[in-house]
Amino acid sequence: MTATHLLVVAKEPVPGRVKTRLCPPLDPADAAEVAAAALADTLDAVARCGADRRILALDGRPGPWLPPGFEVVPQVAGPLGVRLAAAWRHASGPGLQIGMDTPQVTPDLLDEALDLLTGRGAPDAVLGPAADGGWWALGLRRWRRGVFDGVPMSTPYTGAAQAGRLRSLGLHVASLDTLRDVDTVADAVEVAAAAPSTETARVVHSLLAGTPR
Repeated sequence: MTATHLLVVAKEPVPGRVKTRLCPPLDPADAAEVAAAALADTLDAVARCGADRRILALDGRPGPWLPPGFEVVPQVAGPLGVRLAAAWRHASGPGLQIGMDTPQVTPDLLDEALDLLTGRGAPDAVLGPAADGGWWALGLRRWRRGVFDGVPMSTPYTGAAQAGRLRSLGLHVASLDTLRDVDTVADAVEVAAAAPSTETARVVHSLLAGTPR
């Protein structure tokens, strides 16, 4: 059986460095609380999926949100594409990379992506589109140099550009479900409603209770 990995690329939830588009109406400390909840929910889903290795490429220091069973590696300095490529070099075999912006992700969704990459007639890559035009997950049967080269990050066209880049390398790409990132207050409210049992939903409801949106 082929060993698989799940790679999470994330930032330590420090006020002023994470979820800044939630401010206002939230202040930086509250936005960091949302980020910490989203990260905890994400890592919980990863901990409960069937991946053989769980790797956290972290910008910052581990905190109480980190469950056991993760290999923690530091992110390198540089643009996002450079940091993503460096994080993949810690992995081996088929694997999936996600971030910390989709706390509604479930172990089943992650397992479905890994199963796609390891099944008979598997695609070379899988890509999970984000509702804002980006992507929330990228999986590869094996790492390929240049996967992120020339892909503009954090734009409404990032997902399409990433899919095009994968195909330009000769890879067969399969699509995953579309998820919504938690970037704005409207995003946070919608994701909390879609995943009401998450820590993110609890924090969002607590912080936004009575707050004009």
